[in-house]
Amino acid sequence: MNAHHTLIISVFIVASCGLAYELIIAALASYLLGDSILQFSSVIGLYLFSMGIGAHLTQYIKDKDVLHRFIEIELLVGIIGGISALALFVAFGLSAAPFRTLLYAFVLIVGMVVGMEIPLVMRVLNQKGAEFKELVSKVLTFDYLGALAVSLLFPLLLAPKLGMARSALLFGIFNAAVAYLTARVFKSELPRYHAIRTRAFIVLTALITLFVYADRISFKAEQSYFGDPVVYQSHSPYQRLVVTRWKDDTRLYINGNLQFSSRDEARYHEALVLPAMQMVPNAERVLILGGGDGLAAREVLKYPQVKNVTLVDLDPDMTATFKTSATLSALNQSSLSHPKMHVVNDDAAKWLEGSSEKFDVIIIDLPDPSNFSLGKLYSVPMYRLVARHLEPQGKIVVQSTSPYFAPNAYWSVVATLEAAKLNTAPYHVYVPSFGEWGFVLAGFDQNFPIPQKFDVPTRYLNAQTVAEMFRFPPDMARRKVEANYLNNQILVSYFESDWNNVMR
Repeated sequence: MNAHHTLIISVFIVASCGLAYELIIAALASYLLGDSILQFSSVIGLYLFSMGIGAHLTQYIKDKDVLHRFIEIELLVGIIGGISALALFVAFGLSAAPFRTLLYAFVLIVGMVVGMEIPLVMRVLNQKGAEFKELVSKVLTFDYLGALAVSLLFPLLLAPKLGMARSALLFGIFNAAVAYLTARVFKSELPRYHAIRTRAFIVLTALITLFVYADRISFKAEQSYFGDPVVYQSHSPYQRLVVTRWKDDTRLYINGNLQFSSRDEARYHEALVLPAMQMVPNAERVLILGGGDGLAAREVLKYPQVKNVTLVDLDPDMTATFKTSATLSALNQSSLSHPKMHVVNDDAAKWLEGSSEKFDVIIIDLPDPSNFSLGKLYSVPMYRLVARHLEPQGKIVVQSTSPYFAPNAYWSVVATLEAAKLNTAPYHVYVPSFGEWGFVLAGFDQNFPIPQKFDVPTRYLNAQTVAEMFRFPPDMARRKVEANYLNNQILVSYFESDWNNVMR
């Protein structure tokens, strides 16, 4: 391989690696800190700014040192970018405060050194006699092709198969390999070739070793963060799932946020499902949006008159895990394998748009509206779409975050359902793992009879506890807030503001 081709291929690889680090750090920030729009925007903005600084700094590198500095920069990018995700996992396990500091430090440093790569390789090519127009067209072409390749591979293959830590280390290995290959091709022009080759070999060896042990290291870091032993973890294209177990307590975390504890999940899921089912005594067809853990489905399937349950959850990894794991399927009583159950892995709104089915009860058990992609599922257009699939006497129930800790967000969900021309009946329940948690019943009529008894076995609900759920004390009283429309996504702002106040 001649020198010219080596450098052109290097452009493709370094462009791929540069974008990969940006995507990995941004995705990891959104996994662990939430609010994906803010995290991606801040990481990308700082990263591009840092690249500009790096490009500016290359003017101070002398022409005679350009090739040597390019190789050193590749090794530096490989080390810092390669370990970035693993270091962030470890930092987050220790404390959220140093995590934020380390996150932006990595963005700044990686962005600066990545910004130096393309200007340096262009100067090397220029020194090798490439014409300016050929130089610019080839470098930019392979730069953009590399960015396209990694932007497709990252969500479809790398994140779900390798995870964040090993993906970053893989690209670090690529950067170090570029340095090693470039040194070999240009060894006659490098006075300290043997020293450079040795450094490149050491960096490659270290990164490959970390790649092999990355899952073990990140697993231990998560043990520190979650406290209880981690029994299952996975990265899907949509979220990070972690299941912990300590004695008789199994817990599910999505992107670091607790979704349920087996010790008290019955309170949540009975409150979510049973009032609506009792209000529609002849409910035969039930739709569950979200609820990929199968726990809401477990409660629905207690009713013998139910003939069909359709569960629509975006993440196939979620439903497969709770269907095949012996521990987790025991929690949901194998509901996802029940003959009455039909599991669909699709976006809830997209599935509703393509379906003409109608249901007696629709249960919406989606994650909290912590970002805009989730906030759209709590919007007026979404609830209008849901209502088109509801039978005239049917009922909708929505999990709606905490009316105590996030009162503006909770009452915004109520206002949004009402703006969609639905009548509502708000209620709440105390779940020890979460505190006070809120739900909203909705339907075309105003008839929401509070159940006096339940036709199925319960662990928590009875006539007394269910009556208390529909009473709100003064500190959780209704607030005057706006409905959530797609053009403003006010609910996401309410949610973020409410929970930030809790954390202060």
